[in-house]
Amino acid sequence: MNIAATADLTYQGRSLRNDGHPPGTLAATAAGASGAELRERLDRDGYLLLRDALPRDHVLEAGHELYRRLAAAGQLHPDHPPEDGIAAPGLAYLSAHDAGRRNRPLQRVVFGAPMLAVFERIFEAPVRHFDYIWVRAKSPGPDTVTPPHYDVVFMGRGTHDLLTGWTPLCDVPLEMGGLMILEGSHRLTDVRETYGRIDVDTYCAGTPEERPVVSGESRWADRHNGGHFTKDAVSLPGRVGGRWLMSDYRAGDLLVFTMHTMHSAGDNHTGRVRVSSDTRYQRAGEPVDERWIGDEPIAHGPGAKRGLIC
Repeated sequence: MNIAATADLTYQGRSLRNDGHPPGTLAATAAGASGAELRERLDRDGYLLLRDALPRDHVLEAGHELYRRLAAAGQLHPDHPPEDGIAAPGLAYLSAHDAGRRNRPLQRVVFGAPMLAVFERIFEAPVRHFDYIWVRAKSPGPDTVTPPHYDVVFMGRGTHDLLTGWTPLCDVPLEMGGLMILEGSHRLTDVRETYGRIDVDTYCAGTPEERPVVSGESRWADRHNGGHFTKDAVSLPGRVGGRWLMSDYRAGDLLVFTMHTMHSAGDNHTGRVRVSSDTRYQRAGEPVDERWIGDEPIAHGPGAKRGLIC
């Protein structure tokens, strides 16, 4: 697959090939590889693309359940079956954060034995997962891109030996705007030691920021650029090096990456809503970020905020 020659690779309407750093292809690792090989590849590349790692029928059913919930909220085309995932006319932005709550088909995928077995092999230890499920529903057009970021800035209060599992819950061709990884970004020492030390739920005490949780107020998030390293994915390879690596995905594939792997996603050029989930896994005995566990995780709510002297 010649990624560089593929049409419709854009971010907010701008070609991802504009700056002389043409995108590359994510390298797949055999889903049945040994733990030692998985750890070696993860250390070298910052990611693992595991084809057919999860039961495809379970994954598709989880995606269909998400589509049914989006349809019930009026976000899919009423003239098509919800399972087709066709976006409602004029849909520019949709929210699916609550769609992971009390969702048994999705939980069977992201918390089930096949998923946990992958991470137990990587860690060579019993694992635990965060209870919070990040559901992503990406509408067509340039308005719902994912700006480049490290995950550690959102979930770094426990162990940093924590891994993300990104699970496409439908087939995701390149033009649908699947996840992309910045090549070598887990080894960018300057970025790790500056941006990578941010906690997005902190604010400066003793300043106007000290009221960070009034309904609708985003002052605390604005202080950290919303947690993003930049909102310009197009120029980032030219600034820090590497290429955007991407791929087609099929339901059943799994993309694993570290807390310091820069990732993003481009525009969805199809008429369908892209559905996927992000979940986190770590060794069971290590410290865990309290924002993301329990029956009702506090997430980025009022209980998560910490005032700093700054």
